[in-house]
Amino acid sequence: MRRFLILFLCSALSFSYAQSDEEQDKQVILLSDMQLQIEINQAMNDLYNFKFAKAEQQFRWLKQKHPGHPLPYFLLGLSEWWKIMPDMDNTSHDDTFLAYMDSVITISEKMYDKPKHKVEASFFLAAAYGFEGRLYSTEERKKWAKSAVVGKNALNYMNEIEDDADLSPELLFGKALYNYFSVWVPENYPLLKPIIVFFPKGDKKLGIKQLTEVSYNAFYTRIEAMVFLMRILNSYENNKPKALQIGEYLHTTYPDNPYFHRYYARLLYSSGRFSEAKPVSEKIIERIDEDMIGYEGTSGRYAAFFLGQIYESEHNSEKAKYYYIRAKNFSEEIEATDTGYYHYSLLALGDIYKKEGNDLESKRYYKLVKKQAKRKDDVHRKAREKLRDF
Repeated sequence: MRRFLILFLCSALSFSYAQSDEEQDKQVILLSDMQLQIEINQAMNDLYNFKFAKAEQQFRWLKQKHPGHPLPYFLLGLSEWWKIMPDMDNTSHDDTFLAYMDSVITISEKMYDKPKHKVEASFFLAAAYGFEGRLYSTEERKKWAKSAVVGKNALNYMNEIEDDADLSPELLFGKALYNYFSVWVPENYPLLKPIIVFFPKGDKKLGIKQLTEVSYNAFYTRIEAMVFLMRILNSYENNKPKALQIGEYLHTTYPDNPYFHRYYARLLYSSGRFSEAKPVSEKIIERIDEDMIGYEGTSGRYAAFFLGQIYESEHNSEKAKYYYIRAKNFSEEIEATDTGYYHYSLLALGDIYKKEGNDLESKRYYKLVKKQAKRKDDVHRKAREKLRDF
């Protein structure tokens, strides 16, 4: 019911500002309007730097200036998306996000019938359906059927778009993702091969090249492209130095974005750059303690574990113990007790207490590892072996 009311409100607003066909025909192509990009550049920076109120004020002004156009609704929806990003378990923004994207689809379908606006409308239709698919397909939502339906819609509109000189940097974003993941998915999920075979053939190298181009030349999709490129290079292409370069840029440019902050800390830690990872991770903990917007248990779990490992490597058992306990507590607060960060924090605490001669606490933590980890996990085996030493 809540989503219906929000959708009704957004739709009502869009149609109350709806333009006549003649007015819409006179309208410029906003996606390539350089003057508009200059006007809202600060709002885009505010969005990615988690200054949502300032960004949304500008997007609402854009909605008044260009009534009946999908762009302001798309940007307002993007703002809701980034409220979701730091903590995917939090569904409180889902309805508002989906309502804005549904409004983008409704308005774009009207634009789609105008030859002058067909390419621009196709972009927004593909983007809105694509973002909805991203939400539905998360591990936290697991709405696979809905994700498949909207994903197919996104692909249909994306395939209708031919290269356009004015819009190509923005249009390339969807094509880049398709080129990469249409190959990556069947490589990593063989059961999906029979489905993928009916889709156009992709090209992973081309996809990476296109994402790189978008990250340099696009305006509205530039940062989204950089996020995907960073994650692909780090997780799938074994190019951590390049991923780290992007991560550093994103965190430096948008220092109050908790997702960029957390990912940069992960990249520094996994690259063995502990001296740089330490202050970056400590700042995450500090901001969580200050209740800064977007900083929550997931970021804390990562940062506290990294700090525990770093201080342990420096033979500072007290600080290592403090941060491992915080990693444990963060994990339990967000119910992430099935993860390696949690299990290895417990194992490390068992080791520290054993060195301190506190066998009772040491055994307690080793037993907790056995209880929480799967028997086949290496951490479970280590806990069993350590318990046999008593």
